[in-house]
Amino acid sequence: MSPHVRTRVLGVAAVAAGALLSAGLVAPPAVAATPGDYSGSLPTGTTWLASVPSDWNGTVLLYSHGYRPSFVPGNPAAVAPDDATKTLLLEQGYALVGSSYAASGWAVPTAVDDQLQSLDAMLDETGLDPDHILAYGTSMGGLVTGRIAESAGDVIEGAMPTCGLMEGGVDLNNYQLDGAHAIDQLLAPAQEIDIEGYATLPDAFAASSALTAAVDAGQQTPEGRARIALAGALFHLSDGVLAADAPTDPAVAQQSLYEQLVDTIGFVTPGRFDIESTAGGNATWNVGVDYQKLFAQSADRALVQELYRQAGLDLKGDLATLTQTADVAADPGSVETLRASSGLTGDLEMPVLTLHTLDDILAPVQVEQEYAEDVRAAGDQSLLRQYFVDHVGHCVFTPAEIAAGIETLMDRVESGHWGGQSAERMNRLAASLDESGSAFVPTKPGEFLADRERR
Repeated sequence: MSPHVRTRVLGVAAVAAGALLSAGLVAPPAVAATPGDYSGSLPTGTTWLASVPSDWNGTVLLYSHGYRPSFVPGNPAAVAPDDATKTLLLEQGYALVGSSYAASGWAVPTAVDDQLQSLDAMLDETGLDPDHILAYGTSMGGLVTGRIAESAGDVIEGAMPTCGLMEGGVDLNNYQLDGAHAIDQLLAPAQEIDIEGYATLPDAFAASSALTAAVDAGQQTPEGRARIALAGALFHLSDGVLAADAPTDPAVAQQSLYEQLVDTIGFVTPGRFDIESTAGGNATWNVGVDYQKLFAQSADRALVQELYRQAGLDLKGDLATLTQTADVAADPGSVETLRASSGLTGDLEMPVLTLHTLDDILAPVQVEQEYAEDVRAAGDQSLLRQYFVDHVGHCVFTPAEIAAGIETLMDRVESGHWGGQSAERMNRLAASLDESGSAFVPTKPGEFLADRERR
């Protein structure tokens, strides 16, 4: 951390500096920044952007963007998840800054330093002397924000991960492995599909194609549809996306799982290549996993049981098959590397407010259950508040919901305590800030299935 950022944020030696200034021994402080947009780059190759409003409220928001596959061109810096949210936050008076990270792909290992150094550069460039600095981020950027909350309490005062991968990189890989294992063993048992350990990106795309083809073929029969539902349950997919008008119809719910599963495979399988490249190998394992015990905690358990009954299949037999064929072992050292570079401990250095949608195929809401458990284990539960919105999709938040979360976090930082912000009150707060709507709801996330450490 750069010493002058700490000085700005914490006001270190302010009295001494004032005395020197009055004596004419130091230059006067920088003039307040001219409103507008700023940009720059760091020696690491990281680029950064910043926006300063004309009526700055004294707070800087450090934004961490989500995962961008290494195989997709372009890696621009970002100061907000979308233009509408950026506009609203600037209207609220916040100065905004964010970076590209040093590279695309699974950038978590360098992202915290990339972000803090970009903040440092932005404060140098603009001359801003903030009263408060808060961090927030989306998806992988939510995980980055979670890591900031555990390491940068000397600079950042509060953090808001949204749709965050709060299970960390190891358990992210593990729950996705469980779903892929079910497809491989139950829908394509005669094929040789690699579900981990990709030496090249084309290997990962080939696996993605093979898994998708197996799911498409399975959807043509009752037996296949039941097994797709089981795989979807292990992927933490929700059975309610297409079932809003007929929530008790198993066929409609299964169709929802099928469509989500195809979308999920196409994204996470090539993404695994990026994570494995960073971790130095496969950091996934299912040796010793009891899939009967694991499935017993699934939110989709009743649907899967009904579909198996209709198809005349033996669910216990299939779960036993998954347990018996669970032979994936992690590469030496990869788990330790991935956990050290992209894990969370729950040991917080600042207040944290999380936002999550109820139905997110890439960051399932159940990760919030594991995160809360980690924070409780660290004894920091008083620093955490979790809020949920009834939306379908990955990181689908309105600008009003984001702004309401930031304002609630700001109140906690300034007052030293959380107010009684129920879902109803959060909706009223959001409505007072913007007309984009809000859908905060009270909920308790189900069990995250792939927490290998506690199984």
